[in-house]
Amino acid sequence: MLIIAITGMPGAGKSTVAGALGGVGLRRIAMGDMIREESSRRGLPLDDKNMGAVMQELRGKYGAGAVAELCLLSIQSKQGEAAVVIDGIRSVAEIEIFRKAGDVELLAVLASPKRRFEFLTSRGRTDAPPNLESFRARDARELSIGIGDAIALADEAIVNEHITPDELADAALSIAARWMGPIGS
Repeated sequence: MLIIAITGMPGAGKSTVAGALGGVGLRRIAMGDMIREESSRRGLPLDDKNMGAVMQELRGKYGAGAVAELCLLSIQSKQGEAAVVIDGIRSVAEIEIFRKAGDVELLAVLASPKRRFEFLTSRGRTDAPPNLESFRARDARELSIGIGDAIALADEAIVNEHITPDELADAALSIAARWMGPIGS
């Protein structure tokens, strides 16, 4: 099985890339959804503070690959798929967990802090940073868990700075096609 793993700082465009790949029939697993589900299960509001605390707690209690282990259960239940997309790699430990299930190709989505802040505040999610200070704190938290190391190990990268969402999607589809052959219809 090919695992197309997507990494990048918050707001870089990972979900757009994962959505494009999901739109051509690849199953998408969003690591952030695992955190949202756990936060909801605990009755917590789905904001950045709570979700960040839950993520850090899971990692502290079960190790740096804890969220990936939750995703791995879903992957293993669907053996037989040619490829799956993992949205939201945040550490090298997570990459290693996914290597237990298949061949991993890591795609980094890059964007400037200014552009990422604009994306995060415009998409209307409850975990959007309310201000620049909380945005910077979120970046610091992400960097502290190793996202920079994951980004540095990417097999390929897309710079999402002066392109449209459609151009970002097209770039991701082109890379995925190189990795696995023609995809979609």
